[in-house]
Amino acid sequence: MPLTELEEETVERLDALRVDDESYDELVTELINSYEANEYTLFHAGD
Repeated sequence: MPLTELEEETVERLDALRVDDESYDELVTELINSYEANEYTLFHAGD
């Protein structure tokens, strides 16, 4: 798995979004899924 270095501010922002001992992997996956769902919705909104 690739290693990604994050700035302290980014880690603090991720920490603010985490709930109930959620891992960073789980949080990032959730954020990506949400982004992709919104992108899909916006892409098809013009149809």
